[in-house]
Amino acid sequence: MTTFDDREHAFEAKFAHDEEMQFKAQARCNKMLGLWAAGLMGKSEAEAAEYAKTVVLADFEEAGHEDVVRKLAADLEGIVDADAIRTKMAELLPEAKAQIMSEAGA
Repeated sequence: MTTFDDREHAFEAKFAHDEEMQFKAQARCNKMLGLWAAGLMGKSEAEAAEYAKTVVLADFEEAGHEDVVRKLAADLEGIVDADAIRTKMAELLPEAKAQIMSEAGA
């Protein structure tokens, strides 16, 4: 195998790893967002955990995260608006990434 082939395989492996980490971070962020929303709705701890799962699953409806925003906006109608949800998502994503990275390094 040539040096070029080695580099190509290393690049592909890094790309796959980075994509996996991004996917995990977004899923973690959605879970955290679901827990936050559940708290606003006054759900119990067990109900909040179940609700957070529905938020994570909502992200598989379409590309991007607007599907999650729509779900939460509908569920939180009268409590917070879509802009507040997007702001909270933007706050939680770096925290989710940090958690995933620390777990990957552990």
